[in-house]
Amino acid sequence: MNCELCGKKSELFRAKIEGTIVDVCEKCSKFGEIIERVIKEEENKIVKQRTKEEIIEEIRKGYGAIIKNAREKLGLTQEELARKINEKESLIHKLENELVEPSLKLAEKLERFLKIKLIEIYSDENKYIKNNDEKLTIGDLLNVKPK
Repeated sequence: MNCELCGKKSELFRAKIEGTIVDVCEKCSKFGEIIERVIKEEENKIVKQRTKEEIIEEIRKGYGAIIKNAREKLGLTQEELARKINEKESLIHKLENELVEPSLKLAEKLERFLKIKLIEIYSDENKYIKNNDEKLTIGDLLNVKPK
């Protein structure tokens, strides 16, 4: 298996380098934080031993309408909702008009009170670009020149 930074064929480690997760050799892994060791099971089949899994939480698109519809179903005004969840009425107005995105803490509070789903959770899935049955390295991308 080849290092995604230098292209060297060796044992690989999954590492987070400048915010990007890449499979690199031991020498290149020093540029970041090692997350896991990558084990080659058989040709073109890779098994990874995970030590960390990156979870990404995002606020759903259209959160303003979701909040407004749930509030109206409960028969509450913006002022009443704000009082019940201990927030300002102006914040509720801004959320419903999507002028402000809620923090994850506020989104969780709204989810519990309104019984809605505002937070989407993703796990880190790395997909590889293959070139002639070999992984494309960052070095390969740097060598590509536009015509």
